[in-house]
Amino acid sequence: MSRRWIQNPKRCADEYLDGIEDFIEFAIRNGMIETYSIWNLHGEQVDHASSSNAPRVDNVEPIVDPNDQVMGIIQDAFPFASTNINQEGEDDVPTPIDNAELEQYEKLLKNANQELYQGCESFSVLTAIVELMHGKIKYRMSNLCFDYFLGV
Repeated sequence: MSRRWIQNPKRCADEYLDGIEDFIEFAIRNGMIETYSIWNLHGEQVDHASSSNAPRVDNVEPIVDPNDQVMGIIQDAFPFASTNINQEGEDDVPTPIDNAELEQYEKLLKNANQELYQGCESFSVLTAIVELMHGKIKYRMSNLCFDYFLGV
């Protein structure tokens, strides 16, 4: 989601209004942790006296299963893998599939279906890789720093 609209000083501009609408749709779709009432990551100062009495949330579960999201991404990236039916109800004519593309698809599918470790149903190998890369980008980790933590 682009956040460029936030910097637009013209509050009535289409870009700004569309940005607000996109943000609201994002918030409705993804939800928000109910205990997230002190927005210290958004400029609010933490009041240590009142925040020490706040309930601790240890087991926050994702709203959307990350494994389902990864499978959706794979299906989007490799449309040949899903059976498409045209408007008349007939199967689309299959298009030739490149062997390299098929191998890449099979490798991703294998990693998406493989548990991160025995008994782990929350994350697949591919989901864990996606989460690690997301964290690297989100927190602006250098390659050197990221490689260090992967080596630990």
